[in-house]
Amino acid sequence: MDLELKGRAAVVTGGSLGIGRATAEALAAEGVNVAIVSRNQAQLDAAAREIRAAHGVDVLPVAADVSDTAQVTAMMDRVAAHFGRLDILVNGAAHPGGLVRSEIELADPEGLLQDINIKVVGYMRCAKEAARHMKAGGYGRIVNIGGLTGRGSKQLSGMRNVAVCHMTKTLSDQLGPHGITVNVIHPGVVETPHIRELYAKEAAKQGLSVDEVEANYIRATPIRRTLTPAEIADTILFLASPRAAAITGESIGVDGGITRGIFL
Repeated sequence: MDLELKGRAAVVTGGSLGIGRATAEALAAEGVNVAIVSRNQAQLDAAAREIRAAHGVDVLPVAADVSDTAQVTAMMDRVAAHFGRLDILVNGAAHPGGLVRSEIELADPEGLLQDINIKVVGYMRCAKEAARHMKAGGYGRIVNIGGLTGRGSKQLSGMRNVAVCHMTKTLSDQLGPHGITVNVIHPGVVETPHIRELYAKEAAKQGLSVDEVEANYIRATPIRRTLTPAEIADTILFLASPRAAAITGESIGVDGGITRGIFL
């Protein structure tokens, strides 16, 4: 299937590692010119060289902190000027797993505020600035990376993902008339550079080994394995394409079936 993406331009925040890096790779493989964004310029430069060499597209590495409004505005303007257009935004910059994963007695209010500022308000900052350029082109795709903690009650930081879903639906209403769709996906247990850190934290909390924690997650997943970043990127790739024009305001789990709720 031709996804009709060749020649378009995208911004991927959190684009140097994990799901963000895999998404940038997938877009580049379809002929999309990509700006990858994070706070670490060295990691961005290395990723950009590798993606550029593999796919022959223009890859722009831009260091920016999404918790800083001025930096986000400058980043989006730079990207749009560099590519001459901006068609796709993938919001993925966030603390993996959230900063507040403890019981209320140990929960850090400042950590929660940081989680919300980076992921919720950070996504909004990026969407606001990207939408200006997308409206000018009459086309836009915004894909927010949420998280399954928003569908359960295990971590207080999960509230940031609930807020991302609300924002996604609201923006889909506001931006739809301009040819811009907005969706959110919720990855399951994905093999990224950060997953081992989360396993270790859970192991210490539960009195288990890291291998036992991983085995428990796999056992709870109907497909009986963890997911790869490329599998998450494939869903994002479709949602970013003209082929997905009829899908907007949706909250989609890409989780191997680990979510047990029924969502109509």
